[in-house]
Amino acid sequence: MHLAELNIGRFKYPTSDPRMAGFIDNLDLVNAIAERSAGFVWRLKGDNNNATEFRIGDDMAVNLSVWENAQALENFVFNTIHVKFYRKKEQWFDVADKMHMVLWYVPEGHEPTLDEAWERLQDYEQNGPSERAFGWAEVMDIERMRALRCA
Repeated sequence: MHLAELNIGRFKYPTSDPRMAGFIDNLDLVNAIAERSAGFVWRLKGDNNNATEFRIGDDMAVNLSVWENAQALENFVFNTIHVKFYRKKEQWFDVADKMHMVLWYVPEGHEPTLDEAWERLQDYEQNGPSERAFGWAEVMDIERMRALRCA
């Protein structure tokens, strides 16, 4: 089994707004690093090679990808240039007032749809962690994760 992840957020400004440039101008770089990362399997992307054209739920931007395992995803998120943008997310995204990220296992070769990902996020939000939908705490060392979030 591989690990699928959905992360959603509402852009603070239109993607063409100069205040979004720090995010938009670096998407190709960050996505290329993801694709070269050990354990990367697949990511949702449109004609522009990123997922900015896709929306889910109440007009939320999406990041949907599949990884060999949680350690590979963790390494990309926190041990590459991605972390620089992760730490600045409040510049480009509204603060989430609901669940905005979910993980779940998929069979090797499966590319999840946005509908499937949305259902998993809703399941996680409504029912908490389960085999169907869960978060970082269920797959990583909780103390290490707290330290990373506080950094």
